[in-house]
Amino acid sequence: MKKIIFFVTAFLCTVLTGCEYDNYEAPKSILSGKVTYQNEPVGVRSNATQLELWQDGYALSAKIAVSINQEGNYSACLFDGAYKLVRLAGAPWENLTDTIPVMVKGNTVVDVPVTPYFIIRNAAFRKDGDKIAATFTIEKVSSSANLSLARLYLGKTIITDQNNNVANATLNVADITLGQTVSLSVPISANIASADYLFARVGVQTVGVGELYYTESHKIDLK
Repeated sequence: MKKIIFFVTAFLCTVLTGCEYDNYEAPKSILSGKVTYQNEPVGVRSNATQLELWQDGYALSAKIAVSINQEGNYSACLFDGAYKLVRLAGAPWENLTDTIPVMVKGNTVVDVPVTPYFIIRNAAFRKDGDKIAATFTIEKVSSSANLSLARLYLGKTIITDQNNNVANATLNVADITLGQTVSLSVPISANIASADYLFARVGVQTVGVGELYYTESHKIDLK
């Protein structure tokens, strides 16, 4: 019964270890890893995409939501034991209904494989006069997917994405040839021209899917 309180509340490790709930012991083991495709991390919008953990066999079985950061990393503070890890729909990868069995014993690392609808290869960013330019290649991975758009984002911090940006530009599907290098640029507007640097990141969106697949954020010096 000690574990149930923490499953319901699903606090982060740093919160749990600093709190006292009667005489219950806080979870101390950390499950961590990356969401990967071909052993490479998958870029997402920070903390917008989640995994779920479940542990059966107790009076109350509740899900533990686990957020994924923009570099594809996740972590959760848990009690030792057997869990089921679930990949949720709505992410920029195929919906997989099977669960991944995970045995947590102390600090445990488990990477989570996924199949993105589309991926970005060979992304390169540079300052080109009064704009930031990017070149990249989009490859189709899922045979049933249809490409919607590609978008270049500029941000003042490394957390740059659809919801966190100061400027962006879109390339529609009609202007994209899969497997061939495409170019996209964003003007450096007056309100951001005084910055010492910006971060740039490209995302691609699949028709019918809200979240994008992203490259890493790249720092670009403006001075």
